Amino acid sequence: MDRDGIVEWAQEFTTEDVLLADGFDGAFIGMCERFGMEPVAAYDRNRCIEILVQRDEMTYEEAEEFFTVNVIGAWVGDGTPVFLTLTS
Repeated sequence: MDRDGIVEWAQEFTTEDVLLADGFDGAFIGMCERFGMEPVAAYDRNRCIEILVQRDEMTYEEAEEFFTVNVIGAWVGDGTPVFLTLTS
């Protein structure tokens, strides 16, 4: 699903503008709901790292460090996306 498709689909779950992680559309897996808060975008953490390795030609270690510092470490308020580590 491309970014426009994600935005359109996500609008079914919330009245707020959905915050998305730039460059990680291929890792989007859905919306996450929390009691008393608006739903937020959810991403597959491992797929995000794979995207960095493939797209940006990082080593796995470089991608994991970059992701931890610059993506997970980027708090932009209550609408900040979540990143799930899925079981295989």
